[in-house]
Amino acid sequence: MSSFPSFGPDARTRQITVGDVSMRVVDQGTGPDIIFVPGGDSPAEGNLHLINKLSDSFHCITYDPRGIPGTEAPDGPWTMADFAADCAALIDAVCDGPAVVSGLSMGGLITQQVAIDFPDKVRLAIPMGTSAYIDGFTRDWMEAEIRIRQDGVELPDYFLAVHYAVYAYPAKALHDPELWSQIKEAYTARFGGRKAQDTIDQWQACLDFDCRPGLPDCPVPFHVISFSEDVQTAPSMCKVVSDLAKDGTFYEIPGLGHVSLLRHRPKVVADQIREILTATLG
Repeated sequence: MSSFPSFGPDARTRQITVGDVSMRVVDQGTGPDIIFVPGGDSPAEGNLHLINKLSDSFHCITYDPRGIPGTEAPDGPWTMADFAADCAALIDAVCDGPAVVSGLSMGGLITQQVAIDFPDKVRLAIPMGTSAYIDGFTRDWMEAEIRIRQDGVELPDYFLAVHYAVYAYPAKALHDPELWSQIKEAYTARFGGRKAQDTIDQWQACLDFDCRPGLPDCPVPFHVISFSEDVQTAPSMCKVVSDLAKDGTFYEIPGLGHVSLLRHRPKVVADQIREILTATLG
């Protein structure tokens, strides 16, 4: 967890057990309930910049998903339905009725699956940097990441930041010396020592995911946020989700990359989410 800054002083961390899954959960603020679902390889802290900026008006909740050490779950393989069921159980455990659900990357896929499988628990879905299914370059890259781990290759620490950061941030961010020093330190700490099987199981669940059949009949409103400089999930991939959704709205934020909501331009993303929530929740 040392690769991330801290939540606000009023944040509460607890362990919530539902069935055979024990999740590390963090919540902060008061107001309408919002579940922020972390992306792949990311703990709850992956959402802290958004939560720190939105908890003045909302009860923000996040957690460690399966495959992150703070949460204990049966061994994989897992399906996106498993991840969605965990999130739905968390809504029942900590929210006052249906909640807004928002997530980035794998968290965006989970957001969509929760809305499809448990529409009565979701007031509004805000998937970010997402896809209805994964194909093309992103599929080839993710399959390669899985295969290199299956072949027993362990990436050395000196390679981690320069490898993963280029998929997460736009060029202008990477060439900002001060920001790059933060990203380099954080990404080295974040991916160093990561268990290969946890990454394999999380990423394979993403590759197996295809929610295209469920979107047209899902009654939950979808507000899909994309980022113009996103290498992992280009805006065109995000737009498939909003186009297929029964009630879908599409946003493209210029100049941001896949993980710009952390360290780079979190206020821009938080402002977009706040605008959506203000307009839809009243």
